Amino acid sequence: MTHRDPREKSQRQRANLTGEHAVGDAGQIVLACLFAAVWIADTFLFKYTTFLNEYVPLAARIPPGVVLLVLSGYLARTSLSIVFGEERERPGVIRKSVFGVIRHPVYLSEILLYLGLLMLSISLAAAVVWAIAIGFLHCISRYEERLLLARFGEDYEKYMRDVPMWFPRLRKR
Repeated sequence: MTHRDPREKSQRQRANLTGEHAVGDAGQIVLACLFAAVWIADTFLFKYTTFLNEYVPLAARIPPGVVLLVLSGYLARTSLSIVFGEERERPGVIRKSVFGVIRHPVYLSEILLYLGLLMLSISLAAAVVWAIAIGFLHCISRYEERLLLARFGEDYEKYMRDVPMWFPRLRKR
């Protein structure tokens, strides 16, 4: 019986990845912590910018908030399991499942997570952090797309024409 180092599989999977922006992961962590801190502090402690909660009833905010949180979890779980949980013989453009609907389901799941929380408690201060996160995620996704174009060329160009970046098409082309 041969013993395999569990890190070996992870290293092979990472070799299949094209690359990420140098500050992508750190930026996402910082923005996630900042969003959480601002949302929690404003929602439960200071309540400086949560006055809209008085005008939009909780019963109207909970259903869309829960739907967004569930959708966020689905996108994150599905897309991360495809990227990191499946072995591919050769690197290539991933078009299956959620990657056939939008090009950046992992980043969209993050955006929807924040939006779901904002639906549960409308904090304008946290909404500002959310807007900054959207801008950041858009910038790093554009950078990563340049890497993918350089690596996969025409195949990725076709993927960009076929699959929208952020918003799924209602009708097929």
